[in-house]
Amino acid sequence: MHRRLFPRTLALVALVAAAATAGAPTATAESPTPAATRLNATIDTILADSRLAGAQASVVVVDAASGETVYNRNGDRRLIPASNTKLLTSAAALELLGAGHRFRTDVLTSGTRRAGVVSGNLHLRGGGDPTMLAADYDALAAQVAAAGVRLVTGNLMADDTRYDRTRLGPDWTWDDEPYYYAAQVSALTVAPDTDYDAGTVIVHAAPGATAGDRPVLTTTPATGYLRFDNRAETVASGETSISFEREHGSNTVVVTGQIVVGDEPESDWVTVWEPTGYAADVFRAALRKHGVRVLGRTVLGQPTPASAATVARHDSMTLAELMVPFLKLSNNGHAEVLTKEIGRMRSGSGTWSAGLAAITGYVADAGLDTGTLRQRDGSGLSRRNLVPADEFVRLLAAVRAEPWFDAWYAALPIAGEPERFIGGTLRSRMRGTPAAGNVHAKTGSLTGVSSLSGYVTDADGRVLAFSVLLNNYLASSVKGLEDQIAIALAAYHEDGVSAARVAPPAAPDAPRAPEGRECSWVKPIAC
Repeated sequence: MHRRLFPRTLALVALVAAAATAGAPTATAESPTPAATRLNATIDTILADSRLAGAQASVVVVDAASGETVYNRNGDRRLIPASNTKLLTSAAALELLGAGHRFRTDVLTSGTRRAGVVSGNLHLRGGGDPTMLAADYDALAAQVAAAGVRLVTGNLMADDTRYDRTRLGPDWTWDDEPYYYAAQVSALTVAPDTDYDAGTVIVHAAPGATAGDRPVLTTTPATGYLRFDNRAETVASGETSISFEREHGSNTVVVTGQIVVGDEPESDWVTVWEPTGYAADVFRAALRKHGVRVLGRTVLGQPTPASAATVARHDSMTLAELMVPFLKLSNNGHAEVLTKEIGRMRSGSGTWSAGLAAITGYVADAGLDTGTLRQRDGSGLSRRNLVPADEFVRLLAAVRAEPWFDAWYAALPIAGEPERFIGGTLRSRMRGTPAAGNVHAKTGSLTGVSSLSGYVTDADGRVLAFSVLLNNYLASSVKGLEDQIAIALAAYHEDGVSAARVAPPAAPDAPRAPEGRECSWVKPIAC
């Protein structure tokens, strides 16, 4: 990574020069064309919307090839970027870890082994894989059985020591803790399905047979790691409304509300307290299924002896492949695992601080002014993250020269594309406009924070890099304003275009996500 990025030099010089104009409300060439003037006026009008009264807005648009500034409003202002932070993390991960990087999970034995009996311990060693499913642990258990192991006289040792034991970001708010977007980070964990929300369990509540019965509770994956305080009730009529809330510091989930007889089950994602134990529980159950008995207890957090012998192994998908669920779904857990993995691979320390230091080094090498920004986590859940829109467009322009750019660009959400692993968090936005199928961009949402940064191809075929950061608004949502800006850019024609074409169609606002939650198509939220 220490190579200098010479192919970017001309574009970066142009971007640095363009940044000098950031103090002006808008900035284009010295003698803007009538079309550019109209585009500036259109974006200015969008930003004058009453929903942004008293708020902060930063918008920067550049020609990604030349670095020419198309529009700049407060481009040097540090604002909370929410999940646009993942642009920094994902680009650094691809560069520092490599697009072919995989996470490895091993099962090993220590002690002596004879005639199917291990006189010692069985070690489950985590490599940080955030995509490990119950089926993967089942496959590992099958490998153990196929290796001839039938009885382990010692303990099941769950080794999560690849990363440190700091499970939650230091700036995350305490009331986010039970929810899937703020799951604890461990090098040994489980995801319940192919959304890959590692460290969570999907809890299902089905109605009882008759009114007055408690709902029937099940989990995906099946696990005894959670305990339930079931206070909910099955009712004969009315509206179904079930709530799942994990108690702080425990794996007790309180279930409240009601569900109508005959209704479909209600489901939600719930984080676990201590994902390492969750992974060990799922693996132990898989071992039993395959006829492997472990007589001892489960021990968490102990390193595997160097002399241990490998009996099973699972390799994850490549990092390039992981970019799709990571960026399309805006998966916070993936961002934090990648941050710690970067730290582990670059300095031998699987910590947030080591990972963030390496990310900062990468973005500085890519041409960003790291003295103007602060990154406190990998995902953007921290409200102490501060990044100017200028720096996002610098990154967006610079990475187009990277060999992994095509995979990264394809992994960004695409406006108006209904398929979940194509449109992602933009799947329901900008449909039927010039931006649909065109805008590739990262969304971001926290209460009072909204962001959209990425690429749009204008009517002349130019690729524009843009960043829209909106903070401190009181409206329920301002995403419609982001969409209007993106639509105006998609319709922009440098040589002149009718005002009707530049003026964006009205874009309805989507519902606001709860604090920290990104737009989703599976989870019970949308934005």
